[in-house]
Amino acid sequence: MADMQKALATQLNNIEELTGNSLDELKAIIKQSNLTKHTEIVKMLKDVFALGHGHANTLAHFAKESTTTAASESDPLDALYTGPKAALRDIHDSLLQHMNQFGPFDTAAKQKYVSYRRNKQFAMIGPATNTRVELGLNIKALPESPRLEKLPAGQMCQYRVKLSHPEQVDDEVIAWIKAAYDNAG
Repeated sequence: MADMQKALATQLNNIEELTGNSLDELKAIIKQSNLTKHTEIVKMLKDVFALGHGHANTLAHFAKESTTTAASESDPLDALYTGPKAALRDIHDSLLQHMNQFGPFDTAAKQKYVSYRRNKQFAMIGPATNTRVELGLNIKALPESPRLEKLPAGQMCQYRVKLSHPEQVDDEVIAWIKAAYDNAG
């Protein structure tokens, strides 16, 4: 998806500006560290360059992925929705179709989900199991609903919605996403 590729390129550009190093220089620093575990690399990047977790995490993934394939060559959703999870792609596509009507937002593909943000993250979407997509919503308060799960403090999002069929992407779900979108602006 062009939007995800653009968002990744923007984030990587921001990382270069923050660190004062090119991506090639940053990849060399990571390689020279001899660290192999993702969490160790993220911690090192945070310590050495004072990067936030999101930038350090993206850079660590980029450095690893760029050694095997160019990050812009494939649609990140293709990587998330493979094998038994392929049938769940329609749910994600339906959510995106509605979200695209709200206005501009950035996307950041992660290993197991995609983050959507304006000034801050407002939603995360990804296949949680072979039969379910989870929509995480970042907003302090939403009306109670049996479909809406309030998450404990300290989580990436305050709410979660479990979706197993595209038909579940209805007016109620779209209203929740729109509220989170508006709140993140």
